[in-house]
Amino acid sequence: MTRGWDEFAAGVFDHVAPGVVLLLLLAGAGLVAALWYWYPAWVPRRLPRVQLPRSTRRRKRKRDRTPPESKQTKDSAFEPSVVLPDGRLLADRLAAEGRYAEAIRQRLRDVVGDLTVAGVVAPLPGTTVAEVSTTVAEQRPAVAAPLTDATEVFSEIWYGDRRASREHDDHMRTLTGEVRRRMTGDAR
Repeated sequence: MTRGWDEFAAGVFDHVAPGVVLLLLLAGAGLVAALWYWYPAWVPRRLPRVQLPRSTRRRKRKRDRTPPESKQTKDSAFEPSVVLPDGRLLADRLAAEGRYAEAIRQRLRDVVGDLTVAGVVAPLPGTTVAEVSTTVAEQRPAVAAPLTDATEVFSEIWYGDRRASREHDDHMRTLTGEVRRRMTGDAR
């Protein structure tokens, strides 16, 4: 085995300089590393893909399946309650259509918009519901309990991947109503 390898290496080095062989080996290693790094992207779609173990697989973001008319821009996420032309809240329409998870998200957006308009929280992009809840607890302690419960319902549905139901939406409606009542009753 060793003798065969030695003869092969000697034959290669007779025809190619050792520096060129080293350069070719480094280029080959670089190519293999690049293909390994970008593996799923260069495999054609029609070929089967290898499934990685669950712990190393990248999580895909859920697509927002909200229809275009109800999508909001970053700036509009902090507007007060979104009212449709027919006078209903967007969250109520979503709930009536059976889209409870989206209704829960919209109810929380509406409350955060109301808190922003009231000057309790600043409209910063990328602010999480936990950060909003903490800020509100410092500014308006009376509002903290129902808002914390509302953020837990929201997190359970959106981040916990639980299926939303009418009961979840009704509970969220009660909690957001309580937040609004306490905001208007709280003079601080």
